[in-house]
Amino acid sequence: MATETEMEPFHLLTRSKLRSNCLNFWEILAQSVALISPTMTAALIVPLMFGTAGEWGWLCYAFGTVMLFFVAMNLNQFAKRSTSAGSMYDYSVRGLGKIGGGIGGWCLIWAYLFIGIAGVSGFTHFAKILLGLVGVPDVPILSIGLFAVCVFIAWFMSYKDVQLSALMMLIMEAVSVSLVLILMAIVCAHTGVVDTAQFNFSGISLSIVGLGVVVAVFSGVGFEAATAFGEEAKNPLKTIPRAVYASLIATGLFFVLITYLETLALKGHNPTLDNLVAPLNTLSDMFHLPWMGVLISAGAMISFFALALSCMNSGARIIFSMGRSGIFHMAAATSHHKNLTPHVALSVMALLQFIIPAFGILASAVNLSTTGSGTFHMEVIDAFNWAGTFGAFGFCGGYFVISIAAPVYLKRIGELKPMNIVISVLAVLLLLVPAIGTVYPEPSPPFNYFSYIFGAYVLVGIIWIAFFRRAKFPHLKAQIEPALIRQEIPSASVGMDAVSA
Repeated sequence: MATETEMEPFHLLTRSKLRSNCLNFWEILAQSVALISPTMTAALIVPLMFGTAGEWGWLCYAFGTVMLFFVAMNLNQFAKRSTSAGSMYDYSVRGLGKIGGGIGGWCLIWAYLFIGIAGVSGFTHFAKILLGLVGVPDVPILSIGLFAVCVFIAWFMSYKDVQLSALMMLIMEAVSVSLVLILMAIVCAHTGVVDTAQFNFSGISLSIVGLGVVVAVFSGVGFEAATAFGEEAKNPLKTIPRAVYASLIATGLFFVLITYLETLALKGHNPTLDNLVAPLNTLSDMFHLPWMGVLISAGAMISFFALALSCMNSGARIIFSMGRSGIFHMAAATSHHKNLTPHVALSVMALLQFIIPAFGILASAVNLSTTGSGTFHMEVIDAFNWAGTFGAFGFCGGYFVISIAAPVYLKRIGELKPMNIVISVLAVLLLLVPAIGTVYPEPSPPFNYFSYIFGAYVLVGIIWIAFFRRAKFPHLKAQIEPALIRQEIPSASVGMDAVSA
Protein backbone atom coordinates (compact mmCIF):
# COMPACT_ATOMS: atom_id res chain seq x y z
CA MET A 1 0.00 0.00 0.00
CA ALA A 2 1.27 3.48 -0.89
CA THR A 3 2.35 5.64 2.00
CA GLU A 4 0.92 9.09 2.67
CA THR A 5 4.03 10.69 1.15
CA GLU A 6 3.76 8.54 -1.96
CA MET A 7 0.10 9.46 -2.35
CA GLU A 8 0.81 13.20 -2.20
CA PRO A 9 1.00 13.68 -6.01
CA PHE A 10 -2.36 11.94 -6.42
CA HIS A 11 -4.10 14.15 -3.85
CA LEU A 12 -2.61 17.27 -5.37
CA LEU A 13 -3.61 16.29 -8.91
CA THR A 14 -7.21 15.75 -7.90
CA ARG A 15 -7.21 19.50 -7.23
CA SER A 16 -5.66 20.43 -10.58
CA LYS A 17 -8.80 21.24 -12.52
CA LEU A 18 -9.28 24.66 -14.09
CA ARG A 19 -12.58 26.36 -14.89
CA SER A 20 -13.65 24.97 -18.26
CA ASN A 21 -15.56 26.47 -21.19
CA CYS A 22 -15.55 30.03 -19.81
CA LEU A 23 -13.49 32.11 -22.27
CA ASN A 24 -14.88 33.11 -25.68
CA PHE A 25 -12.87 34.21 -28.72
CA TRP A 26 -12.65 37.86 -27.67
CA GLU A 27 -11.51 36.98 -24.16
CA ILE A 28 -8.87 34.60 -25.51
CA LEU A 29 -7.81 37.25 -28.03
CA ALA A 30 -7.50 39.72 -25.15
CA GLN A 31 -4.90 37.49 -23.45
CA SER A 32 -2.63 37.60 -26.51
CA VAL A 33 -3.19 41.27 -27.35
CA ALA A 34 -2.60 42.32 -23.76
CA LEU A 35 0.67 40.36 -23.68
CA ILE A 36 1.78 41.85 -26.99
CA SER A 37 0.68 45.22 -25.57
CA PRO A 38 0.59 47.46 -28.66
CA THR A 39 0.52 50.54 -26.43
CA MET A 40 3.86 49.48 -24.95
CA THR A 41 5.46 49.75 -28.37
CA ALA A 42 3.88 53.11 -29.17
CA ALA A 43 4.79 54.54 -25.77
CA LEU A 44 8.29 53.20 -25.09
CA ILE A 45 9.70 50.86 -27.77
CA VAL A 46 9.47 53.04 -30.90
CA PRO A 47 12.29 55.27 -29.56
CA LEU A 48 14.40 52.14 -29.02
CA MET A 49 13.60 51.01 -32.56
CA PHE A 50 14.54 54.42 -33.99
CA GLY A 51 17.86 54.33 -32.14
CA THR A 52 18.51 50.87 -33.60
CA ALA A 53 17.19 51.08 -37.17
CA GLY A 54 16.62 54.78 -37.80
CA GLU A 55 14.20 55.56 -40.63
CA TRP A 56 13.69 51.86 -41.38
CA GLY A 57 11.98 50.91 -38.13
CA TRP A 58 8.65 50.25 -39.86
CA LEU A 59 10.42 47.84 -42.23
CA CYS A 60 11.90 45.91 -39.30
CA TYR A 61 8.43 45.57 -37.82
CA ALA A 62 7.09 44.30 -41.15
CA PHE A 63 9.90 41.73 -41.36
CA GLY A 64 9.38 40.73 -37.73
CA THR A 65 5.65 40.22 -38.25
CA VAL A 66 6.26 37.96 -41.26
CA MET A 67 8.85 36.00 -39.28
CA LEU A 68 6.48 35.48 -36.35
CA PHE A 69 3.67 34.51 -38.73
CA PHE A 70 5.72 31.50 -39.85
CA VAL A 71 6.17 30.59 -36.18
CA ALA A 72 2.39 30.95 -35.70
CA MET A 73 1.73 28.58 -38.60
CA ASN A 74 3.87 25.95 -36.89
CA LEU A 75 2.18 26.60 -33.56
CA ASN A 76 -1.28 26.24 -35.08
CA GLN A 77 -0.46 22.79 -36.41
CA PHE A 78 -0.83 21.76 -32.77
CA ALA A 79 -3.52 24.25 -31.74
CA LYS A 80 -6.05 23.01 -34.28
CA ARG A 81 -5.57 19.38 -33.22
CA SER A 82 -5.26 19.40 -29.42
CA THR A 83 -5.42 21.71 -26.46
CA SER A 84 -4.71 21.93 -22.72
CA ALA A 85 -3.52 24.37 -20.08
CA GLY A 86 -0.03 25.62 -20.94
CA SER A 87 -0.53 24.30 -24.46
CA MET A 88 2.67 25.57 -26.07
CA TYR A 89 4.70 23.57 -23.57
CA ASP A 90 2.53 20.50 -24.12
CA TYR A 91 2.81 20.97 -27.89
CA SER A 92 6.60 20.98 -27.64
CA VAL A 93 6.53 17.75 -25.62
CA ARG A 94 4.30 16.10 -28.24
CA GLY A 95 6.92 16.84 -30.88
CA LEU A 96 10.26 16.59 -29.09
CA GLY A 97 9.65 14.56 -25.93
CA LYS A 98 10.41 15.39 -22.33
CA ILE A 99 13.73 17.20 -22.72
CA GLY A 100 13.09 19.17 -25.90
CA GLY A 101 9.56 20.09 -24.84
CA GLY A 102 10.66 20.78 -21.29
CA ILE A 103 13.29 23.24 -22.50
CA GLY A 104 10.60 24.95 -24.57
CA GLY A 105 8.48 25.37 -21.44
CA TRP A 106 11.53 26.44 -19.42
CA CYS A 107 12.20 29.21 -21.97
CA LEU A 108 8.57 30.33 -21.90
CA ILE A 109 8.57 30.71 -18.11
CA TRP A 110 11.60 33.00 -18.43
CA ALA A 111 9.89 34.90 -21.25
CA TYR A 112 6.59 35.47 -19.44
CA LEU A 113 8.37 36.38 -16.22
CA PHE A 114 10.58 39.08 -17.73
CA ILE A 115 8.03 40.51 -20.14
CA GLY A 116 5.75 40.66 -17.09
CA ILE A 117 8.46 42.60 -15.26
CA ALA A 118 8.60 44.94 -18.26
CA GLY A 119 4.86 45.43 -17.79
CA VAL A 120 5.28 46.19 -14.09
CA SER A 121 8.11 48.63 -14.89
CA GLY A 122 6.10 50.34 -17.64
CA PHE A 123 3.13 50.70 -15.29
CA THR A 124 5.42 52.30 -12.70
CA HIS A 125 7.07 54.61 -15.25
CA PHE A 126 3.79 56.14 -16.38
CA ALA A 127 2.28 56.15 -12.90
CA LYS A 128 5.24 58.28 -11.79
CA ILE A 129 4.69 60.65 -14.71
CA LEU A 130 1.09 61.15 -13.59
CA LEU A 131 2.04 61.48 -9.92
CA GLY A 132 4.72 63.99 -10.87
CA LEU A 133 2.02 66.25 -12.31
CA VAL A 134 0.59 66.64 -8.79
CA GLY A 135 3.96 67.15 -7.13
CA VAL A 136 4.77 63.65 -5.80
CA PRO A 137 8.59 63.36 -5.61
CA ASP A 138 10.35 60.57 -7.52
CA VAL A 139 12.13 58.49 -4.87
CA PRO A 140 13.09 54.79 -4.90
CA ILE A 141 10.44 53.82 -2.34
CA LEU A 142 7.77 55.20 -4.68
CA SER A 143 8.91 52.88 -7.47
CA ILE A 144 8.95 49.87 -5.16
CA GLY A 145 5.50 50.77 -3.83
CA LEU A 146 4.11 51.04 -7.35
CA PHE A 147 5.67 47.68 -8.25
CA ALA A 148 3.80 46.19 -5.28
CA VAL A 149 0.48 47.82 -6.23
CA CYS A 150 0.66 46.58 -9.84
CA VAL A 151 1.67 43.03 -8.94
CA PHE A 152 -0.82 42.64 -6.08
CA ILE A 153 -3.84 43.81 -8.10
CA ALA A 154 -2.82 41.63 -11.06
CA TRP A 155 -2.36 38.63 -8.76
CA PHE A 156 -5.71 39.18 -7.04
CA MET A 157 -7.61 39.43 -10.34
CA SER A 158 -5.89 36.31 -11.72
CA TYR A 159 -6.46 34.43 -8.46
CA LYS A 160 -10.16 35.24 -8.31
CA ASP A 161 -11.42 34.74 -11.85
CA VAL A 162 -9.67 34.26 -15.19
CA GLN A 163 -12.75 35.53 -17.04
CA LEU A 164 -12.77 38.76 -15.03
CA SER A 165 -9.10 39.36 -15.76
CA ALA A 166 -9.64 38.64 -19.48
CA LEU A 167 -12.51 41.12 -19.75
CA MET A 168 -10.51 43.78 -17.92
CA MET A 169 -7.55 43.30 -20.27
CA LEU A 170 -9.77 43.57 -23.33
CA ILE A 171 -11.29 46.85 -22.13
CA MET A 172 -7.96 48.30 -20.97
CA GLU A 173 -6.09 47.65 -24.19
CA ALA A 174 -9.00 48.81 -26.40
CA VAL A 175 -9.19 52.15 -24.57
CA SER A 176 -5.43 52.64 -24.62
CA VAL A 177 -4.99 51.83 -28.33
CA SER A 178 -7.95 54.07 -29.20
CA LEU A 179 -6.30 57.02 -27.46
CA VAL A 180 -3.05 56.43 -29.35
CA LEU A 181 -4.85 56.23 -32.70
CA ILE A 182 -6.83 59.42 -31.99
CA LEU A 183 -3.60 61.26 -31.21
CA MET A 184 -1.93 59.98 -34.37
CA ALA A 185 -4.94 61.01 -36.47
CA ILE A 186 -4.62 64.54 -35.08
CA VAL A 187 -0.89 64.51 -35.84
CA CYS A 188 -1.47 63.32 -39.42
CA ALA A 189 -3.96 66.12 -39.98
CA HIS A 190 -1.12 68.60 -39.29
CA THR A 191 1.89 66.84 -40.81
CA GLY A 192 0.47 64.77 -43.68
CA VAL A 193 1.31 61.10 -44.15
CA VAL A 194 4.05 61.03 -46.82
CA ASP A 195 7.69 60.65 -45.78
CA THR A 196 9.92 59.67 -48.71
CA ALA A 197 12.97 59.33 -46.44
CA GLN A 198 11.49 56.22 -44.85
CA PHE A 199 11.36 54.56 -48.27
CA ASN A 200 14.94 55.37 -49.21
CA PHE A 201 16.81 52.12 -48.59
CA SER A 202 20.30 53.24 -49.61
CA GLY A 203 22.64 52.49 -46.73
CA ILE A 204 20.48 49.82 -45.17
CA SER A 205 22.36 46.68 -44.08
CA LEU A 206 21.67 43.22 -42.74
CA SER A 207 23.09 44.19 -39.35
CA ILE A 208 20.68 47.12 -39.09
CA VAL A 209 17.73 44.94 -40.00
CA GLY A 210 18.92 42.19 -37.65
CA LEU A 211 19.15 44.50 -34.66
CA GLY A 212 15.84 46.09 -35.60
CA VAL A 213 14.15 42.71 -35.73
CA VAL A 214 15.42 42.00 -32.20
CA VAL A 215 13.45 45.06 -31.08
CA ALA A 216 10.48 43.93 -33.18
CA VAL A 217 10.53 40.58 -31.36
CA PHE A 218 10.40 42.48 -28.06
CA SER A 219 7.22 44.15 -29.34
CA GLY A 220 5.58 41.20 -31.08
CA VAL A 221 6.02 38.31 -28.69
CA GLY A 222 2.93 37.12 -26.87
CA PHE A 223 0.61 36.06 -29.70
CA GLU A 224 1.03 32.48 -28.47
CA ALA A 225 -0.46 33.35 -25.07
CA ALA A 226 -3.88 32.22 -26.29
CA THR A 227 -2.67 28.61 -26.32
CA ALA A 228 -2.13 28.65 -22.54
CA PHE A 229 -5.90 28.75 -21.94
CA GLY A 230 -6.88 25.56 -23.74
CA GLU A 231 -8.77 24.08 -20.80
CA GLU A 232 -10.69 27.30 -20.20
CA ALA A 233 -11.59 28.27 -23.79
CA LYS A 234 -14.89 27.69 -25.53
CA ASN A 235 -14.47 25.58 -28.69
CA PRO A 236 -10.66 25.75 -28.25
CA LEU A 237 -9.65 23.96 -31.47
CA LYS A 238 -11.14 26.85 -33.46
CA THR A 239 -11.01 29.74 -31.00
CA ILE A 240 -7.32 29.48 -30.14
CA PRO A 241 -5.83 29.22 -33.68
CA ARG A 242 -7.97 32.18 -34.77
CA ALA A 243 -6.86 34.22 -31.76
CA VAL A 244 -3.19 33.42 -32.51
CA TYR A 245 -3.45 34.70 -36.10
CA ALA A 246 -5.72 37.65 -35.33
CA SER A 247 -3.57 39.01 -32.51
CA LEU A 248 -0.36 38.77 -34.54
CA ILE A 249 -1.73 40.32 -37.73
CA ALA A 250 -3.62 43.16 -36.01
CA THR A 251 -0.74 44.19 -33.77
CA GLY A 252 1.84 43.77 -36.54
CA LEU A 253 -0.03 46.22 -38.75
CA PHE A 254 -0.37 48.60 -35.78
CA PHE A 255 3.40 48.48 -35.14
CA VAL A 256 4.24 49.26 -38.76
CA LEU A 257 1.78 52.17 -38.85
CA ILE A 258 2.64 53.71 -35.47
CA THR A 259 6.41 53.48 -36.05
CA TYR A 260 6.09 55.15 -39.43
CA LEU A 261 3.90 57.96 -38.06
CA GLU A 262 5.96 58.66 -34.94
CA THR A 263 9.15 58.78 -37.02
CA LEU A 264 7.46 61.20 -39.43
CA ALA A 265 5.92 63.43 -36.76
CA LEU A 266 9.12 63.76 -34.69
CA LYS A 267 11.49 64.27 -37.62
CA GLY A 268 13.97 66.99 -36.71
CA HIS A 269 12.78 67.20 -33.11
CA ASN A 270 15.33 68.07 -30.42
CA PRO A 271 15.92 65.79 -28.58
CA THR A 272 15.60 63.15 -31.26
CA LEU A 273 13.08 60.32 -31.06
CA ASP A 274 15.59 57.81 -29.69
CA ASN A 275 16.21 60.07 -26.67
CA LEU A 276 12.57 60.52 -25.70
CA VAL A 277 11.17 58.59 -22.73
CA ALA A 278 7.54 59.44 -23.53
CA PRO A 279 7.22 60.25 -27.27
CA LEU A 280 3.41 60.30 -27.22
CA ASN A 281 3.45 62.93 -24.47
CA THR A 282 5.95 64.93 -26.53
CA LEU A 283 3.62 64.80 -29.52
CA SER A 284 0.71 65.92 -27.36
CA ASP A 285 2.68 68.95 -26.18
CA MET A 286 3.92 69.74 -29.71
CA PHE A 287 0.37 70.01 -30.98
CA HIS A 288 -0.89 71.89 -27.91
CA LEU A 289 -2.87 68.96 -26.52
CA PRO A 290 -1.49 68.56 -22.99
CA TRP A 291 -4.74 66.96 -21.82
CA MET A 292 -4.18 64.25 -24.42
CA GLY A 293 -0.76 63.58 -22.92
CA VAL A 294 -2.36 62.98 -19.54
CA LEU A 295 -4.88 60.58 -21.07
CA ILE A 296 -2.15 58.81 -23.04
CA SER A 297 -0.06 58.35 -19.87
CA ALA A 298 -3.08 56.97 -18.03
CA GLY A 299 -3.89 54.68 -20.95
CA ALA A 300 -0.28 53.50 -21.17
CA MET A 301 -0.20 52.81 -17.43
CA ILE A 302 -3.36 50.71 -17.75
CA SER A 303 -1.97 48.91 -20.81
CA PHE A 304 1.22 48.00 -18.98
CA PHE A 305 -0.85 46.69 -16.10
CA ALA A 306 -2.73 44.50 -18.58
CA LEU A 307 0.63 43.26 -19.89
CA ALA A 308 1.77 42.28 -16.38
CA LEU A 309 -1.59 40.59 -15.77
CA SER A 310 -1.48 38.62 -19.01
CA CYS A 311 2.09 37.44 -18.40
CA MET A 312 1.17 36.34 -14.89
CA ASN A 313 -1.81 34.35 -16.22
CA SER A 314 0.11 32.78 -19.12
CA GLY A 315 3.31 32.01 -17.22
CA ALA A 316 1.37 30.45 -14.34
CA ARG A 317 -0.35 28.05 -16.71
CA ILE A 318 2.97 26.93 -18.15
CA ILE A 319 4.21 26.24 -14.60
CA PHE A 320 0.89 24.52 -13.85
CA SER A 321 1.22 22.23 -16.87
CA MET A 322 4.90 21.46 -16.17
CA GLY A 323 3.94 20.63 -12.60
CA ARG A 324 1.45 18.09 -13.92
CA SER A 325 4.26 16.48 -15.91
CA GLY A 326 6.49 16.18 -12.85
CA ILE A 327 9.07 18.77 -13.89
CA PHE A 328 8.13 20.92 -10.88
CA HIS A 329 6.78 20.01 -7.46
CA MET A 330 3.22 18.81 -7.83
CA ALA A 331 1.98 21.67 -5.65
CA ALA A 332 2.51 23.85 -8.74
CA ALA A 333 -0.19 21.81 -10.50
CA THR A 334 -2.95 22.51 -7.97
CA SER A 335 -5.88 24.83 -8.52
CA HIS A 336 -7.95 26.81 -6.01
CA HIS A 337 -10.86 24.70 -4.76
CA LYS A 338 -13.42 27.45 -5.42
CA ASN A 339 -11.97 29.78 -8.07
CA LEU A 340 -10.43 26.96 -10.16
CA THR A 341 -7.37 29.11 -10.91
CA PRO A 342 -3.73 27.89 -10.63
CA HIS A 343 -3.21 29.85 -7.41
CA VAL A 344 0.16 28.38 -6.41
CA ALA A 345 1.74 29.01 -9.81
CA LEU A 346 0.18 32.50 -9.91
CA SER A 347 1.68 33.31 -6.51
CA VAL A 348 5.14 32.20 -7.66
CA MET A 349 4.92 34.40 -10.76
CA ALA A 350 3.67 37.36 -8.71
CA LEU A 351 6.46 37.12 -6.14
CA LEU A 352 9.15 36.99 -8.83
CA GLN A 353 7.59 39.85 -10.81
CA PHE A 354 7.85 42.01 -7.69
CA ILE A 355 11.11 40.85 -6.10
CA ILE A 356 13.35 41.10 -9.18
CA PRO A 357 12.71 44.77 -10.14
CA ALA A 358 12.35 45.85 -6.50
CA PHE A 359 15.74 44.33 -5.68
CA GLY A 360 17.31 46.15 -8.64
CA ILE A 361 15.93 49.54 -7.58
CA LEU A 362 16.85 48.94 -3.93
CA ALA A 363 20.39 47.76 -4.78
CA SER A 364 20.87 50.80 -6.99
CA ALA A 365 19.74 53.18 -4.23
CA VAL A 366 21.95 51.50 -1.60
CA ASN A 367 24.97 51.51 -3.91
CA LEU A 368 24.52 55.17 -4.73
CA SER A 369 24.11 56.20 -1.09
CA THR A 370 27.13 54.20 0.17
CA THR A 371 29.66 54.79 -2.63
CA GLY A 372 28.41 58.02 -4.12
CA SER A 373 29.55 56.81 -7.54
CA GLY A 374 26.57 54.73 -8.60
CA THR A 375 28.68 51.91 -10.09
CA PHE A 376 25.42 49.98 -10.31
CA HIS A 377 22.53 52.19 -11.32
CA MET A 378 19.11 51.11 -12.50
CA GLU A 379 16.18 53.38 -13.17
CA VAL A 380 12.66 52.11 -13.80
CA ILE A 381 13.13 52.67 -17.55
CA ASP A 382 16.31 50.53 -17.36
CA ALA A 383 14.32 47.77 -15.68
CA PHE A 384 11.87 47.97 -18.58
CA ASN A 385 14.57 47.76 -21.27
CA TRP A 386 16.58 45.03 -19.55
CA ALA A 387 13.56 42.88 -18.73
CA GLY A 388 12.19 43.24 -22.25
CA THR A 389 15.47 42.08 -23.77
CA PHE A 390 15.66 39.12 -21.40
CA GLY A 391 12.08 38.21 -22.25
CA ALA A 392 12.80 38.32 -25.99
CA PHE A 393 15.55 35.72 -25.48
CA GLY A 394 13.08 33.41 -23.80
CA PHE A 395 10.47 33.78 -26.52
CA CYS A 396 13.01 33.18 -29.28
CA GLY A 397 14.02 29.95 -27.52
CA GLY A 398 10.39 28.83 -27.22
CA TYR A 399 9.69 29.72 -30.85
CA PHE A 400 12.72 27.75 -32.06
CA VAL A 401 11.51 24.70 -30.16
CA ILE A 402 7.93 24.84 -31.43
CA SER A 403 9.06 25.42 -35.03
CA ILE A 404 11.24 22.30 -34.90
CA ALA A 405 8.62 20.27 -33.01
CA ALA A 406 5.82 20.87 -35.55
CA PRO A 407 7.09 18.71 -38.47
CA VAL A 408 8.29 16.02 -36.05
CA TYR A 409 4.82 15.84 -34.53
CA LEU A 410 3.10 15.81 -37.92
CA LYS A 411 5.33 12.96 -39.10
CA ARG A 412 4.54 11.03 -35.93
CA ILE A 413 0.79 11.23 -36.58
CA GLY A 414 1.18 10.56 -40.31
CA GLU A 415 0.12 14.01 -41.56
CA LEU A 416 3.43 15.57 -42.61
CA LYS A 417 3.42 17.36 -45.97
CA PRO A 418 6.33 18.99 -47.84
CA MET A 419 4.88 22.45 -47.20
CA ASN A 420 5.04 21.80 -43.44
CA ILE A 421 8.78 21.23 -43.73
CA VAL A 422 9.20 24.41 -45.78
CA ILE A 423 7.30 26.46 -43.19
CA SER A 424 9.37 25.00 -40.36
CA VAL A 425 12.68 25.66 -42.11
CA LEU A 426 11.68 29.24 -43.00
CA ALA A 427 10.64 29.92 -39.40
CA VAL A 428 13.95 28.65 -38.04
CA LEU A 429 16.01 30.58 -40.61
CA LEU A 430 14.10 33.81 -39.95
CA LEU A 431 14.50 33.34 -36.18
CA LEU A 432 18.26 33.23 -36.69
CA VAL A 433 18.14 36.92 -37.64
CA PRO A 434 17.20 38.18 -34.14
CA ALA A 435 19.20 35.39 -32.48
CA ILE A 436 22.40 36.52 -34.20
CA GLY A 437 21.45 40.16 -33.75
CA THR A 438 21.52 39.78 -29.97
CA VAL A 439 25.22 38.86 -29.99
CA TYR A 440 26.66 40.35 -33.20
CA PRO A 441 27.69 43.05 -33.43
CA GLU A 442 28.36 42.87 -29.71
CA PRO A 443 25.93 45.10 -27.82
CA SER A 444 27.07 47.64 -25.25
CA PRO A 445 27.09 46.79 -21.52
CA PRO A 446 25.10 45.46 -19.77
CA PHE A 447 23.30 43.94 -22.78
CA ASN A 448 26.45 42.09 -23.86
CA TYR A 449 26.13 39.88 -20.75
CA PHE A 450 22.49 38.98 -21.22
CA SER A 451 22.99 36.12 -23.67
CA TYR A 452 25.39 34.42 -21.25
CA ILE A 453 22.93 34.77 -18.36
CA PHE A 454 20.14 33.30 -20.46
CA GLY A 455 22.43 30.51 -21.68
CA ALA A 456 23.25 29.60 -18.07
CA TYR A 457 19.53 29.52 -17.26
CA VAL A 458 18.86 27.14 -20.18
CA LEU A 459 21.75 24.91 -19.08
CA VAL A 460 20.29 24.66 -15.57
CA GLY A 461 16.95 23.75 -17.16
CA ILE A 462 18.49 20.96 -19.24
CA ILE A 463 20.21 19.50 -16.17
CA TRP A 464 17.07 19.69 -14.05
CA ILE A 465 14.73 18.22 -16.66
CA ALA A 466 17.12 15.48 -17.75
CA PHE A 467 18.40 14.29 -14.38
CA PHE A 468 16.64 15.60 -11.28
CA ARG A 469 12.97 16.26 -12.02
CA ARG A 470 11.68 12.98 -10.53
CA ALA A 471 13.91 12.93 -7.45
CA LYS A 472 11.13 13.91 -4.99
CA PHE A 473 8.41 11.70 -6.49
CA PRO A 474 9.68 8.20 -7.36
CA HIS A 475 6.06 7.00 -7.53
CA LEU A 476 4.93 9.92 -9.69
CA LYS A 477 4.16 7.86 -12.78
CA ALA A 478 1.94 5.46 -10.89
CA GLN A 479 -0.04 8.29 -9.32
CA ILE A 480 -0.30 10.82 -12.15
CA GLU A 481 -1.95 8.53 -14.70
CA PRO A 482 -5.20 7.76 -12.84
CA ALA A 483 -5.58 11.37 -11.77
CA LEU A 484 -5.24 12.64 -15.30
CA ILE A 485 -7.60 10.04 -16.74
CA ARG A 486 -10.19 10.71 -14.05
CA GLN A 487 -10.23 14.41 -14.91
CA GLU A 488 -10.27 13.72 -18.65
CA ILE A 489 -7.50 16.23 -19.27
CA PRO A 490 -6.98 16.55 -23.06
CA SER A 491 -3.20 16.40 -22.69
CA ALA A 492 -3.12 13.31 -20.50
CA SER A 493 -1.04 11.37 -23.00
CA VAL A 494 1.38 14.24 -23.22
CA GLY A 495 1.76 14.32 -19.49
CA MET A 496 2.52 10.60 -19.44
CA ASP A 497 4.99 10.94 -22.30
CA ALA A 498 6.73 13.69 -20.39
CA VAL A 499 7.05 11.49 -17.31
CA SER A 500 7.91 8.19 -18.91
CA ALA A 501 10.05 9.28 -21.86
